[in-house]
Amino acid sequence: MAFEALGKVITGFKHKELTPSEKRTIARLPERPNASQYIDKIFDSFIEFHGDRAFAEDASIIGGIATFNGRPVTVIAQQKGSSTEEKVKRNFGMPNPEGYRKALRLMKQAEKFKRPIICFVDTQGAYPGLGAEERGQGEAIAKNLLEMATLKTPIISIVIGEGGSGGALAMAVADEVWMLEHAVYSILSPEGFATILWKDSSRAKEAAEVMKITAQDLKHFGIIDRIIKEPVGGAHKDFLKAAEAIKKTLASALPILINKPTEELIETRYDKYRGMGEFLE
Repeated sequence: MAFEALGKVITGFKHKELTPSEKRTIARLPERPNASQYIDKIFDSFIEFHGDRAFAEDASIIGGIATFNGRPVTVIAQQKGSSTEEKVKRNFGMPNPEGYRKALRLMKQAEKFKRPIICFVDTQGAYPGLGAEERGQGEAIAKNLLEMATLKTPIISIVIGEGGSGGALAMAVADEVWMLEHAVYSILSPEGFATILWKDSSRAKEAAEVMKITAQDLKHFGIIDRIIKEPVGGAHKDFLKAAEAIKKTLASALPILINKPTEELIETRYDKYRGMGEFLE
C-alpha cells in the first residue's frame, strides 16, 4: 500500500486496529519525524560533538550535550535524514563502527561527569558494507552492549521509528527502553526474516506478524518498559504533540532514575537483561 494511501486509511482508525505490517510502514514513512527534530523540540542548548577519536566522523549518529529542564544531559541519536542529500550524508541511518565508537565515547564522558544519557533509536540496522566489517562492526556493537550494561549513569533509550537488529541494540541496553506507539523493534527486518526463513522476501507481511515487532507485543513480553502514545494517524500527523508526549514522559521518569543509588541502578539493569535472557531461553 502506498504511503499516502495508508496515511488516509489510518487517520480514522483506532491504533489497536493497525496490523504489524502497517505499523512497519508507518515507522518507515519519509515524513515521520527524525531524531534531530525531536532533539530540537525537547532539549535546550544542544551542542553536537563529532568523531570517534580513532578513524572518522559518522554522520548517521549525532550526539552531544544539552539541557533538559535545566539539567545537563547527554543525547545520542541515530539520524536517517530528511532530504535525499541528507539521507546520503547520513548513510540512511545505518551506522558504521565509527558511529558506535563515537556513541560510546560520549557515553563514557557522560558517566565521568554524571550526566544521564538519552538515546533515540531509528535505524534499519548497522551498515553491512565490507569496509564496516573490516573496521570491526561486530566488535564495536559488542563493546557498546558490554559497556552500557555497567555504565554508572542512568540511560533511557527511545525507539522512534525502526529499531533494527544489533544496530539498534547497540544503543538500547538501557535502564528503560521506550517505543513510540507505531515504532517497530526487531532482530532484523521482516524482509530479511522472510528471506532467511522462507527464501521469499515477498512474505515480509507474514513475517511481521510472526516476529512480534510492535510496541504492544514487545511491552506484553517485557522487552520494553513503556509505550508513548502517538497522535491519531502517527507522529508525522502532529509532530509537536508527539514531541511533547516524549518530553512529558522524560520529565516524569528521569528524576526517578537519577535519584537511584549507582549500585542499585547497575544491579537493576543487570537483572533486567539477565531476566530477558532467561525468558528467551
